[in-house]
Amino acid sequence: AMKTAVVILNWNTKGFLERFLPGLVSSVSELPDTEIIVADNASTDGSMELMREMFPDIKTMAFDRNYGFTGGYNRAFDGIESEYFVLINSDIEVTESWLKPLIEWMDSHPECGACAPKLHSWQERDRFEYAGAAGGYLDRFGYPLCRGRVMGMLETDRGQYDVPKDVFWATGACLMVRSSIYKSLGGLDERFFAHMEEIDLCWRMQLQGWKITVVPESVVYHVGGGTLPATSPFKLFLNYRNNLLMLANNQAATYALDAYAKGMDAEKAAETGIRQARRLIFLRKTLDLLSAAVYLATLKTECFKAVLKAHREFKMMDRRPSAEDIANLLEKNGGKASVKGRYRKWIVIQALIKGKRIFEKIESEII
Repeated sequence: AMKTAVVILNWNTKGFLERFLPGLVSSVSELPDTEIIVADNASTDGSMELMREMFPDIKTMAFDRNYGFTGGYNRAFDGIESEYFVLINSDIEVTESWLKPLIEWMDSHPECGACAPKLHSWQERDRFEYAGAAGGYLDRFGYPLCRGRVMGMLETDRGQYDVPKDVFWATGACLMVRSSIYKSLGGLDERFFAHMEEIDLCWRMQLQGWKITVVPESVVYHVGGGTLPATSPFKLFLNYRNNLLMLANNQAATYALDAYAKGMDAEKAAETGIRQARRLIFLRKTLDLLSAAVYLATLKTECFKAVLKAHREFKMMDRRPSAEDIANLLEKNGGKASVKGRYRKWIVIQALIKGKRIFEKIESEII
């Protein structure tokens, strides 16, 4: 068994493999007990032929169909024995020294369940990249934001986030996790297929008492939109649906944990958390429908339909924890678990009011 397994999940990104895999191979060549694996979600662009021709020494896994980001990684990791798993996108360009700081951080911080590098834009090298920047937070209604990225605004990296930091979530574009925790939690939630699954995983880790950390000594560069472009209605659908699934999975337990920390007994805290989460999800769905109305008013009918479809599918897929499940979690982990990285306000309004000045305020408003 290797200590670290670095796994690219590929789906029709032959060009990125050809361009970025050589650098990845070079970067791990001096690290002991580290292997690279390319797992393929039934690509039709010749990706596996490329692997056989250009990278015959790299281990590959070929799946019979596209299982998405979640199902693909779960199947890949199910067949790998290593201490650490690294999820890395095919459209990531690494530096020579990107992996060692992550391994060293995990080795020296046993309380850390997952860590990630700073994520820079491949196109604008000194700017943070949308998918994770310098670590992620979550606002009061479940909207993700990042240190270095709020809504569509991106900061230039001036060293302002160069101290390791515990965050709410770290990017799935390049994420190191302890394999034992990944497997104990059942891996990524396969209902998500793709998008926000890493936020859900990090949230579940925190509820079990683990920390999520950004290690800024490590930096990688992300192209972004390699599989689904930002304008894709399907991507929009996944984001709306999965955000609700994520809230349904974790929000009640988080509220319950807050109540339990203030002295409420586990059963009452669980019931309180469920009531509060129900109200929050109702408010979030209302905000979603308001955004759908804006899409319709601006003649973006495919986006309007995507939001409605997301809500329909969420209703069918919703599977919330019971009060008993939450009470058991509190009794097991209530003394050690805490969910860090919550932004106390609604980031959409704050970003509209403050513009780029929002970056100066965020850290002081995080709990």
